[in-house]
Amino acid sequence: MPPADILLTATGIIKNFGGLTALNGVSISVRRGEIFGLIGPNGAGKTTLFNVLTGIYAADAGELVFDGRPVDGSKPHLVAQHGIARTFQNIRLFGGMTALENVMVGRHVRTHTGVLGAVLRTRGAAIEERAITQRARELLDYCGLAARAGSLARDLPYGDQRRLEIARALATDPRLLALDEPAAGMNATETATLRKLLERILGDGITLLLIEHDMKLVMGLSHRVAVLDYGEKIAEGEPAAVQRDAKVITAYLGGALV
Repeated sequence: MPPADILLTATGIIKNFGGLTALNGVSISVRRGEIFGLIGPNGAGKTTLFNVLTGIYAADAGELVFDGRPVDGSKPHLVAQHGIARTFQNIRLFGGMTALENVMVGRHVRTHTGVLGAVLRTRGAAIEERAITQRARELLDYCGLAARAGSLARDLPYGDQRRLEIARALATDPRLLALDEPAAGMNATETATLRKLLERILGDGITLLLIEHDMKLVMGLSHRVAVLDYGEKIAEGEPAAVQRDAKVITAYLGGALV
């Protein structure tokens, strides 16, 4: 049984693609109420680990436990129901739908009306639909997008699209929010706005798991950081200690980590 403060544990995760080992016995533990950073060079296995954690890939070996419950092999919608939500490195919004509709789609993982109720437009379905709409508007406002509710997702500025993905993920009521390079492609102003949003989310009790190449952002936000290289974890600890680790410095070819 993991300690009470541990929300997510991944133990000995192995994932192979043909003859390529993308993850080789990776283990991490994420504590409740922290930002846990996951860094490493391109191709290190970070997104593959996210895909295993969120049910997109099934691990070939290893164990996943979320809030004391094994979630190995769970489908993505079941992972979301358990309380893990995610965003993607490449934005995956529904471009032809409005910002409001995108968030409403995320909210449906928490609804109870079946297909029949939706088709027949029962009173219960109508009440639930109004609640979904209200919650979606609240989340748009929370993420600074209230004025964009009626805009098509594809027409939003890049930084707004990134925050819309976060709003849609929050609509699932996650206890753990996994963010795959949320600052990718952002300018300095957009990154500063994102940082404030992530700090607000953490302050509201949601644990964050963060992949990010912006070292200033990830090292400044994270309580602890793990480093992957060629599918293996080579370091884990507080950011300052990780930045001084010789294996980490070598993995980044001597590049600055601050």
